[in-house]
Amino acid sequence: MIDSVQATKKFEQALACHQQGQLAQAQALYEEVLAIDPNHVDALHLSGVAAAQTGDHRKAVDLIGKAIAIEPANAAFHFNRGVALNELKEFEAAAASFDNAIAIKPGYFEACINRGNALSELNLFDEAVTSFDNAIAIKPDFAEAYFNRGNALKKLGKFDAAVASFDNAVAIKPDFAEAYFNQGNILQELKDFDAAAASYEKAIAIKPDYHEAFANRGNALLELKQLEAALDSYDKAIAIKPDYHEVYSNRGVLLMELFELDAALDSFDRAIAIKPDYHEARLHKSLALLFGGNFKSGWELYESRWNVDKFTSPGRNFAQPLWLGCESLDGKTILLHSEQGLGDTIQFCRYAPMVADLGARVIIEAEKSLAGLLEKITGVSEVVTKGSDLPGFDYHCPLMSLPLAFKTELGNIPCPEKYLTSEPGKLAYWNSRLGPKTEPRIGLVWSGSNNNPKLSHRRLPLDSAIRQLPPGFQYVSLQTEVWDEDSSTLESAGNIIHFGDELNDFTDTAALCELMDIVISVDTSVAHLSGALGKPTWVLLAFSPEWRWMLDRDDSPWYPGMRLFRQGKIGDWTGVLEKLKSELLAAYGR
Repeated sequence: MIDSVQATKKFEQALACHQQGQLAQAQALYEEVLAIDPNHVDALHLSGVAAAQTGDHRKAVDLIGKAIAIEPANAAFHFNRGVALNELKEFEAAAASFDNAIAIKPGYFEACINRGNALSELNLFDEAVTSFDNAIAIKPDFAEAYFNRGNALKKLGKFDAAVASFDNAVAIKPDFAEAYFNQGNILQELKDFDAAAASYEKAIAIKPDYHEAFANRGNALLELKQLEAALDSYDKAIAIKPDYHEVYSNRGVLLMELFELDAALDSFDRAIAIKPDYHEARLHKSLALLFGGNFKSGWELYESRWNVDKFTSPGRNFAQPLWLGCESLDGKTILLHSEQGLGDTIQFCRYAPMVADLGARVIIEAEKSLAGLLEKITGVSEVVTKGSDLPGFDYHCPLMSLPLAFKTELGNIPCPEKYLTSEPGKLAYWNSRLGPKTEPRIGLVWSGSNNNPKLSHRRLPLDSAIRQLPPGFQYVSLQTEVWDEDSSTLESAGNIIHFGDELNDFTDTAALCELMDIVISVDTSVAHLSGALGKPTWVLLAFSPEWRWMLDRDDSPWYPGMRLFRQGKIGDWTGVLEKLKSELLAAYGR
């Protein structure tokens, strides 16, 4: 027979201990209550709550589940069981518990919040947003609801709405450092780097030891080319968290942009020492080595690119073995496959004849726009466009691994005067389109592709260029893609011929390049194409160019007929264009 008086007395003692934070004593007393009355619903529930508070979430779920079986219409029971299930990462069951709590108590905003969190973990972000909206409707001044809603909206790719949700969160709770931080992350994705840096600064002002905010602020400042400020931000992040391997790697990238290669290598080494399998740091280190001309170590380490998450070109899982120069290719068929950008394919297809000289039948797989051009390379037996069925082969090699296979160093780069040729028919067609030549012809490329992540390094405003183009030349646009803000400038420019969509693929562009006296280009695939055709090619480089252009030289070891015009300071094309103008006039005695 149950002694209800004794059970009540024990429960009151347990509750008092619980309220005072004496969880072990409370749990022991709850167990005594349950020994007397196994169906004491409040003891079951609060014993479960205490178990959750001490980290035993499975016990919490079981105990609170027994309470619910006795009193199924208690919203708090369902809520607390859902919280424990969330901790156990059993998110579907947690969401169901919160649903039950809300069904019993429609105004239960805490349940709406936690339901939204569970749904977010299940990647059901639309439903999560609805749950957070319900919480906000019940309690409009609840900052965490706006915060969690912003996180879910980000996952849905609704970045502007997410930023607005974080704005609401900090309006309610001005010291909400995490909201400023998450808002900064979204602003970075929107490429609004000034606003992102400002958000991180607000987070840091609230929470001075917020190492992630210092790190991401550094990333935003790096994008803004405020290099010294970015370096300071990285250093502060490391001072707070000395084992911050990602920041050491990003710091190394920044130091490369400052041409401090030894310091950059040291920073990459520190990242790798902290996390030996941090392949991104290994990749960046390889680029620093190549930048500085240490090709032997650089090419070896460059193979780490295949282990980097979200690398530009995913690795290929062929059944056939990778060839890196060791096995004999005599009588074998090898697939050379392109990777990364079109310019990379053009630069490194120069190795195809060398592979053929080893006795191999050479197949190249590349983008459709390059196929017609690559078919004419000496030693290439077949060109397959990407996405097509592949013929049989014995070995494969990515094009950018060929320098490693051939042990390429600075002194033995294969750099024939030309290794690509134009189609005679295309040459004749474009010659007729241009008409009789009355002035020196200058081919122009002022911008890379709109989807290039390094476009800031590869874009020259057309109106700035036009002002520096001297008269007395016939200028021919080799662009196929023109930015909206350049379109009106191009249309009004009476001294630039533009063919645009008439350039169907690189065989058309190659023919036009052949008909130019000089090709002038920012760092794009056309610069590589012109160089590979053996044409005089002048390349306009940003202050911090890619590794292939190396340091402090106005020529390229990859292309004998190429000249490099480098920015003297970050973002300044004026000096480059002035030098270009004077050199162009000098070249033709004008």
